[in-house]
Formats: sequence, structure tokens, C-alpha cells
Amino acid sequence: MVFVTGGTGVLGSQLMFDLSEFDGSIRALYRSEAKRDQLHRYFLKSDPVNGQQRFDKIEWVEGDIMDVVVLEELMTGCDYVFHCAALVSFHKRDFNKLMKFNREGTANVVNVALTVGVKKLCYVSSNAAIGGSEKAVITERTPWKNTPTTSGYSISKYSAEKEVWRGIEEGLDAVMVNPCVILGAGNWNESSLTLLRTLEKGTNYYPSGSNATVDARDVSRIMIKLMKSEIKNERYLCIGSNQSFKELMDEIAKQLYLKVPRKLAKQWMVNFARRLLGFISWFTPKPPSMTRETVEALYSSRTYSNEKVKKALNETFYTLEETVQFALKNRLD
Repeated sequence: MVFVTGGTGVLGSQLMFDLSEFDGSIRALYRSEAKRDQLHRYFLKSDPVNGQQRFDKIEWVEGDIMDVVVLEELMTGCDYVFHCAALVSFHKRDFNKLMKFNREGTANVVNVALTVGVKKLCYVSSNAAIGGSEKAVITERTPWKNTPTTSGYSISKYSAEKEVWRGIEEGLDAVMVNPCVILGAGNWNESSLTLLRTLEKGTNYYPSGSNATVDARDVSRIMIKLMKSEIKNERYLCIGSNQSFKELMDEIAKQLYLKVPRKLAKQWMVNFARRLLGFISWFTPKPPSMTRETVEALYSSRTYSNEKVKKALNETFYTLEETVQFALKNRLD
């Protein structure tokens, strides 16, 4: 029996689809009927012959990781747990929510896993929980540092990892994956896929920074391999490719048959727009779409290594072109 949290997100959806290919039962938490229906459409689209049968293998239970009583009931009898659920936000006002859901929620999963005797846990962390600078290639050994520009999301994911390490010290077998920006099937109004929605509208400007992307299919495959292996008490960066935002935006624009952005957006211009949006947000119920942390990310350049996971599992990754093509083909909103 496999238990999954966050099974309707960009990564969780792919994981659920891949897990359904194997024998065995799957139990999954969900909080949104609409997102579960969205995942159902993905199953039918990706496997017209057996998609319904594969989807029906999943035992869906409404709830969340903050309810320890429900968690203990659902995780009892489960051999393996994939903990994908997370809150993502870069707004300062959400810091307490991030710490509660990401850190405390992960602590709940770890504690229940220890209580009910789960054989192995796979926790989905983030490259935001690994430190580094623009001066050197970032690996799993790069120390994390809390600086004035560190986002609340980064702090919450690093804190959540500490809960997993605590569980390991108390006898839990666990592995962690640290993916970068994940692209895959899903709703373009959610998570990292909002980038595709933004670029679909067309833009002539690009930021000067860079980051890494990874295909949801790669991360899902790695997670399943790690859980089936003898590997434990390790974490792995999951990086498909490192590229500038200009290169990423050019690839997306090309596949959307749009003009590629040609003008560099100066950082001061973007910061001015951020402050203006922040002022406007005081008069609306919606938070500003841009924060200081997101602007910092757009203008920083970091390079991440995937050598550890490639050596451990003999892994290869989809190219950026293949990843973008897959995400565009599997739009679900």
C-alpha cells in the first residue's frame, strides 16, 4: 500500500499516474474536487485505453496533513509514503502559513510514519532548501544560509527537511528529492505553470537571471526508483537543465509560435513595477503578483548539479525542448 500527499499538484499528478501503472493499492489525500477531476482528465488523456481503470485504483480521501488523527488512520497499513504536499508563496504575509503547513505538516507526516511503522518515506523538498551563490556550481553539500534575501518559502522547506532528518535519527528510512522549477501537465493558473500562462500573452522583455528547470516525469521516475532501491537517508537535487530565463522564454515562445522577447528588462524597472503593484494591492483582496523575493530570483544566476542522482540511479533527463513540449501538450485548465 502506497500513501501520497499532494497528489493533485504538478509533480503529484505525474507521480499518481506513474504509480498507477504498478500492482498494489494507492491511497491519496485531496483537498479540491476540481483538482481531482483535473487529474482524472490527465489519466484519460494520457492513457485512453486504461486510464479510467488506473484512476479507479486510487482510494481518494478528503483531508490534509494538518489533521494528525486522519493521517494516522490513513497511513496505518501503508508501506511507503510519498509526501508531496506543500504550500508555495513568496509573500511575507504568508510566512506563518508556510511554516505551519510545510514544517509542521511535514513533522506530522514524519511522526505518524514512525508511529505506524512505515517502511520508507520520500519527501519532496526544493532546491530552495539548498544554499549557494552565483560563484560556484550548487550541489547537495552546499550549505544553506538564512540571509536578508532568503524567502519565507525557502526557510519553510529547509525547516521541513530538518523534520525529516529528525525522523531519520529516530529510525525512519527516508529519501528526499530537491527539484528546481517543475514543468509538466497541469493548470496554467497554478504553481510554476503560471509562467506558461504569462508568456502565452506575449512579452518583449526578459530578465537577466537564470535558473534550472526539470520535467515532472523525471522527478516522478526518480522518486519511484529511490523508493524501490536500497538507498536511504540521502537527498538528491533533481535538475533537468540550467539555462537563462531568456533561453527558457525563447523556447516557450518558439513552441507557442510567438515572437521571442528581445529587450532586457532592467532590474530597477521591475522593482518599480513591484512597488506599484504592492501599493495597488492595499486596495484589493488579492496579494501583489510580484514580491522582492521573486524579483531577486529573476535577476540572480545559479547553476545546480544533477551528478549525484545521475550516478546513483544511472539517470538521464528530458531536454528543455522536450519538457516544454510536454507541458504545452498537457494543459489542463
